[in-house]
Amino acid sequence: MLTEKEILENLDNSNKQGYYCSFIELGHAYSYLIDCRLNVFRGDNDRWAVAAERLGYNPRRGGILLDIYYFGNCLINLEHYNGQDTNWYSVMPVDNDSFWDTINGECLKPDAEYWMVRGQKVKLSHNKQDYFEADIELKEYEPNEISAEEVGRLVVLKHRELFRATGEELYKSIPGDLKKILVLDEWYHRDYIEVVQPKISDEHLRYTYEFNKNLASGQEYMDYESFAALFRQGEQRNNEFNQQQWQDNRPSSYETWQQIARVIVTGDLSHYKPTLEPNTHWKYWPDSGTL
Repeated sequence: MLTEKEILENLDNSNKQGYYCSFIELGHAYSYLIDCRLNVFRGDNDRWAVAAERLGYNPRRGGILLDIYYFGNCLINLEHYNGQDTNWYSVMPVDNDSFWDTINGECLKPDAEYWMVRGQKVKLSHNKQDYFEADIELKEYEPNEISAEEVGRLVVLKHRELFRATGEELYKSIPGDLKKILVLDEWYHRDYIEVVQPKISDEHLRYTYEFNKNLASGQEYMDYESFAALFRQGEQRNNEFNQQQWQDNRPSSYETWQQIARVIVTGDLSHYKPTLEPNTHWKYWPDSGTL
């Protein structure tokens, strides 16, 4: 019989299920958060899944991306990268050509009129008052400048469903017979990040030192003892960071996921009764996209 502990352990270990697997990162440093949603699924034979949607503007990947993170005990058709499974994939709700026709650098062009979002024209605004009324404070590093994420945050208010994952997208890695039992457009969330740190033996470390020293081509280079000490100090810092993340931020450490696990096990939605204020709105994640 499925237990809450099993579900929470699955979520807690999501960062450890492969180099390219991770928990939901609303504050991702490469992507400005725009919107998000949680979808919870339940099936027979103790099967369960969660699909988390994170909509953001990612300058490095060039567009408005909807990242879908998958968790569960029956996932299928996961994406692969460098020979390993990943627990997320991305779709682009905004037509790539229409996006780049309207964006110069990372800002809205003066003559930009609309985006094509899933085949529909969505009007764009240059009116500062529209943003002010939507509680979107424009950064305006240059006069009258409107950034791509600010445009996205305004547009999604009127056209949110166009930016949500479709049924086909949600079920890409979830068996089709699982039923969606809970949808949350806001919740209390903690980013849970761990530094991936392969174990390096002393022998491997010595080899790495010699390799780097040779690359220096005879230039002055630190001695091995100093090199090894710096590396091991970095390992220790990473270990301490990971321990702090595990202690404070793992999903099982707070009520959101404890209650969701109970809903999955029982099928009773009344078990989701949060006392913590939701914090998934983009305004709570000011450092997202800032790297």
